[in-house]
Amino acid sequence: MGKSTTIAVDLAKSVFEVAVSDRPGRVGERQRLNRPALLPYFAQREPATVLLEACGTAHFWARELEGLGHRVRLLPAQHVRRYRQGNKTDRADAKALLEAFRNEEIRPVPVKTPAQQELTALHRLRAAWHGTRTARINTLRGLLREQGIAIPAGAARFVSRALELAGDVDSPLGESLRFAAFELVTEIRELERRIAEIERRLEALGRKNPLVQRLRSVPGIGLLTSTAIAGFVGDLRRFPSGRHFASYLGLTPRERSTGGTRRLGAITKRGDVYLRMLLIHGARAVLAAAEKQREPDSVRSWALEAARRLGHNKATVALANKLARFAWATATQERNFETQSKAA
Repeated sequence: MGKSTTIAVDLAKSVFEVAVSDRPGRVGERQRLNRPALLPYFAQREPATVLLEACGTAHFWARELEGLGHRVRLLPAQHVRRYRQGNKTDRADAKALLEAFRNEEIRPVPVKTPAQQELTALHRLRAAWHGTRTARINTLRGLLREQGIAIPAGAARFVSRALELAGDVDSPLGESLRFAAFELVTEIRELERRIAEIERRLEALGRKNPLVQRLRSVPGIGLLTSTAIAGFVGDLRRFPSGRHFASYLGLTPRERSTGGTRRLGAITKRGDVYLRMLLIHGARAVLAAAEKQREPDSVRSWALEAARRLGHNKATVALANKLARFAWATATQERNFETQSKAA
């Protein structure tokens, strides 16, 4: 019975809904367990297939359950949602996991290792601090504009100029506003220090990761993109081709075809927004550098030709798609990326 048993667990902060099925389409047992009782419950059961919805804590619980001898499958939440019937309850969510598992076309999410989760945590912290820094700069810029002071674009230039205004008693700012500006600049500088420290730690972790080193050989993929791919995606060999990886990131056109007529539109924007953003920024940097080179290599020559045909923005997205394919190739073939000269 243990080998054919499937157990679905609806994860939560403190109370977990468990549904046990011994044959497809039927729930034979239900349990409602608190957090301390979850692992002892599974330790007493024979090895079974455990279904979890891929969420923030799912990878931790998956590693713990695999340590008890169970076979864990993480199912994407957006696909499980389609199988829920009636109202959204814990019981309905657990039953939806059992129904979604019967669809073999739904691919499970790989369980992240502690090292991968360390990388993703650092990236999330950096993104949060970077967003806060941008918000503080925009707030201070707006306050200064209300006083008739306009500072040119550029974060570094703005912070330096704002600090000068805050410390200048002859500036058009009042004493209270100069104090507020100084506090904002101090907060911005502290956020920049934290971001720099996160990047130093990512650099240290990346030096120990062969995948990160290979990915950084691809044009447009630097420290942030390479460590993000290693953390959020992990082993790229689970994708059959680079095209599948680009599609996973939402960098392929949306298709609306019928009756033998094929219609392609804008990119789908499915998958991880953060990874897609990093790749597009990297592609934009490659294209900008290619415009200044006298003899660009094959990749940059292709990007320039695409920009002439499609326009700058479409060429940037097309190049991001190509960079994703390059990343897949370097990871699966376990060798660094090599560009060719335009003459070759």
